[in-house]
Amino acid sequence: MAGRKLPLRVVLLAHEDMNLLDLSGPLQALFTASRHSQPPLYELIVASEGGGLVACSAGPQLMTVALSSLDGLAIDTLIAPGGCRGAEYYVSPFMAGWLRERAPSARRVCSICTGAFLLAEAGLLDGRRATTHWEWAERLQSACPMAEIDPDKIFIRDGAVWTSAGVSAGIDLALALIEEDFGHQAAIETARQLVMFIKRAGGQSQFSAPLAAQAADRGHFSALHGWMADHLDQDLRVDRLAAQAGMTPRTFARVYAAQTGQTPARMVEAMRLEAACRALEETDLPLKRIAALCGLGDEQNLRRVFLRRMGVTPGQYRGSFAARGDMVPPPV
Repeated sequence: MAGRKLPLRVVLLAHEDMNLLDLSGPLQALFTASRHSQPPLYELIVASEGGGLVACSAGPQLMTVALSSLDGLAIDTLIAPGGCRGAEYYVSPFMAGWLRERAPSARRVCSICTGAFLLAEAGLLDGRRATTHWEWAERLQSACPMAEIDPDKIFIRDGAVWTSAGVSAGIDLALALIEEDFGHQAAIETARQLVMFIKRAGGQSQFSAPLAAQAADRGHFSALHGWMADHLDQDLRVDRLAAQAGMTPRTFARVYAAQTGQTPARMVEAMRLEAACRALEETDLPLKRIAALCGLGDEQNLRRVFLRRMGVTPGQYRGSFAARGDMVPPPV
């Protein structure tokens, strides 16, 4: 942050019926990072269209300042929380116009959950990759056809525009902002103060692999998925899975893909990757041993899978937890 004057001014754009955690999660993370610093790292402002009390969808009201009070103030970061009561996200034309005018002078613009619709209305997502809560991804893609919406990622950075999935993912995004501004150690210490289990990388999926499978197939392969999770280090090719499911390989491959929306091989890799993530988070086992235990073969293949699916190496992923100093010992 050399050359930037502290504190960095961050404006969170509040609106009626927003999700409380979409705003309070990033707000608390940025405040926590800043609270022992002199001068503070961040100046945090919650602003709304007209100022005054703004009611969240859960009921509580938050006091805000009016956007007009920010005229003439330099803004480092803009954050648009999401949330609404119904099945449609209402974008205030005034708020979109204000954001369209102020975004070019900000260093970065961010959205949480359906706050991405505000960025889209302001024209900030055109030609960019973005994400939102998985349940709203198709609607965002329809509303912003010039963007590439990825419904799977926790958060995505495309240039000066950051977008995240819903609710708790806003905290993950805030930690990434802190890391960009003040380094890895500052982000890890903030995560520790927030008593977070993990500082998640943006490339991680919004779903765990078993949860995604259960949601997709409505329980038709629940027993098989449980068996797969217990035998990740074994041969899990289609023939073996089909036998376990009591089906012919051809029928199994067809039915499984139709029920879950992905091939058996893709699901096996996702489950193995998730198991490898847990091992990296919770133990200090060597990468070679983790690769073998999770059925990913060797360290080189483990690295390839991490880079392809998550955009980071296993070592980089583990580095997100190294500063915690509380990794459990490996099993005997």
